[in-house]
Amino acid sequence: MPIVLCRVDDRLVHGQVVVGWGRPLDLSRIVLVDEEVSASPWEQELYRMAAPPEIAVEFTSPADAAPRLAGWESGRERVLVLVGAIATAAELLRRAPDGLRRLNLGGIHAGPGRRERLRYLYLSDEEFAMLEGMARQGVEVSAQDVPTSRVVPLKELG
Repeated sequence: MPIVLCRVDDRLVHGQVVVGWGRPLDLSRIVLVDEEVSASPWEQELYRMAAPPEIAVEFTSPADAAPRLAGWESGRERVLVLVGAIATAAELLRRAPDGLRRLNLGGIHAGPGRRERLRYLYLSDEEFAMLEGMARQGVEVSAQDVPTSRVVPLKELG
């Protein structure tokens, strides 16, 4: 089974990801790609507790995840690749140019330099430019907070 979703959500593993996306997509595994979390057993345990036992949670850095994307894409498990920042998704694409086909923008909250694009999505101009660059490389970028909501294409977020 392919990577069924690659999502940017700054809250990482939480109810909306596990229940809102995990169950409808029948996930087998969540791969959380984050430099700091991959180095913190304590944080990993907290995120593991948020997922039900039937969904494995794996932690990796962007450098270690990039060469594994093709294997997850062609593997038997239904995988969600989860990153907390657009820059991490851009790094994965830089390291594995054919590794990402679609990118789902989920909860990205307000912060310095960011402006509201949707009620759950705040982006800085720099982040939006990164997303446009990814789209030019063939990645289908869209926003959708939960599977039942409307998919919003990148061009509508500008």
